[in-house]
Amino acid sequence: MYIVVHHHIKNSEAAFQRGQRLISGDGAPEGVKVLQFYPSQDLTEVTCLWESDSVASVQGWVDSVLGDSSENHCYPVAAEQAFAERPLGLAAAPALTA
Repeated sequence: MYIVVHHHIKNSEAAFQRGQRLISGDGAPEGVKVLQFYPSQDLTEVTCLWESDSVASVQGWVDSVLGDSSENHCYPVAAEQAFAERPLGLAAAPALTA
């Protein structure tokens, strides 16, 4: 299933540093994968699309990685009503930083 995660960032420096693990999948539970990443220009909000068999798996992993740097709300996507097209100018894969 697809899962949306909305992050309300409380500490952008810590959240984006910790979030590299989420983007790379380092330590992710089996079958949990981030597909899309949309940060706001001011880095106070982020919306991501994930693939997983369980909302709880995504919620637990995101919460454990980001800790107190972000409040995270996860919900399953109603796939039969959803649609998507990759907008021009967005990368097809994450640019990971060390």
